[in-house]
Amino acid sequence: MKWEVVVGIETHTQLSTASKIFSSASTAFGAVPNSHASAVDIALPGVLPVLNKGAVERAIRFGLAVGGTINRRSVFARKNYFYPDLPKGYQISQYEIPVVQGGSIAIVSPTRGAFRVALTRAHLEEDAGKSLHEAFDSPGGLGRGMTGIDFNRAGTPLLEIVSEPDLRSSEEAVAYAKTLHSLVKWIGICDGNMQEGSFRCDANVSVRLAGDAKLGTRCEIKNLNSFRFMQQAIEFEVRRQIELIEDGGTMVQETRLYDPDRNETRSMRSKEDAQDYRYFPDPDLPPLVIDGTWIEQVRAEMPELPESMAHRFVGDYGVPITDAVQLTASREIARYFESTVQAPVGVHLSGKTAANWILGEITARLNRDGIEIEQAPVRPHEFAQLLARFQDNTIAGSIAKAVLDRMWNSEIGGEADAIIAAKGLRQISDSGAIEKLVDDVLAANPAIVAEYQAGKAKAFNSLVGKAMAATKGKANPAQVNAILKRKLAG
Repeated sequence: MKWEVVVGIETHTQLSTASKIFSSASTAFGAVPNSHASAVDIALPGVLPVLNKGAVERAIRFGLAVGGTINRRSVFARKNYFYPDLPKGYQISQYEIPVVQGGSIAIVSPTRGAFRVALTRAHLEEDAGKSLHEAFDSPGGLGRGMTGIDFNRAGTPLLEIVSEPDLRSSEEAVAYAKTLHSLVKWIGICDGNMQEGSFRCDANVSVRLAGDAKLGTRCEIKNLNSFRFMQQAIEFEVRRQIELIEDGGTMVQETRLYDPDRNETRSMRSKEDAQDYRYFPDPDLPPLVIDGTWIEQVRAEMPELPESMAHRFVGDYGVPITDAVQLTASREIARYFESTVQAPVGVHLSGKTAANWILGEITARLNRDGIEIEQAPVRPHEFAQLLARFQDNTIAGSIAKAVLDRMWNSEIGGEADAIIAAKGLRQISDSGAIEKLVDDVLAANPAIVAEYQAGKAKAFNSLVGKAMAATKGKANPAQVNAILKRKLAG
């Protein structure tokens, strides 16, 4: 039987406000437990929630970024359920009328190519607290444990972003999550720190026979806080569901957690439907009304979006679309690229060359050193000077990489031109000097010449290598190749 995977993602995005959604308590991470839990956050008698305008502004920004409908009037509701770290016994959220409806996000699938994932909604809500489980040894030597509750997160503003079930593999789910993660950071509504819980995904996974229009019974995998774990969890869950159905079992709608140590999902509880939460409008909060002037003000302050910028890089700088998508994965990388190609270095830099070097050599060094591009020791205008010397054939590619290494080393430092001059690295392009060099290589290696003339093409590369080695990589490779071919043909 041919099975089709169906995935939808719910993402809890922590908004980048300094205070909580309904109180003035701090949202700072890492504070002493319960030091940021105000009377409003834990719903002590007599307190009233007051909506944080900054949280609404960030929701509007997201709606504009994804082309969604921003409802001029939306409603907050109480979502009733019991959980130890939910201090009120309910969560203030939005249900019937969210602040944002619809919209879409463009992704690239490894199997289906580029397409848009439709969004159902994005609604504002408050976060719950956090259960802390600690083990200790009792006087009798028996292992015991206890659970404490930290309410610092309670009331933290969230924008829950819900996709339609448009994804058909774990790879597509990860592509969607990465694109969304990049977008919320790009527009400045979330810091995207997955380790601190600022960006958490729930994956709704089901399977159905290929061609079947009816969705299968879904299971929700909660709180996936890494892209790798998301892919592993979905792949395990797909295998589990297919095996269960093929063995004659019945799928049950439930909430599951992913254990990365065992690479498996496990049942947590049965999955509730909307009616189980007994939603009703929160009597302490009036409807949220957003006027058109506010929306247009936010629109005017929006940055250029990554999708638009990627197409501009293609048109303005001749960058292939695949490279343009990677360059616009973050505003910092995009800014580094554009600052490089626009730097005044006396030549018109090739956008494709700059993209290749940034996505290759620069990215490799960032990954090696565990730093972000804004921390790179080589600034865009310095990098542009190096690329200019490579592009105008002052230095060859291998020499350019060596110069970049010296520039990257903060203890050595220096600009490209100064390093090239000080170390005598300028490329040898004098045809007479290269011709003499080739003659010497041919005379010193008659056996390799004979191999080439006998039809062994690899022998040519060996001769090129010896010529380049003789000049420590400074000879113009194109000239070496051309003169070698002419000499060998003659």
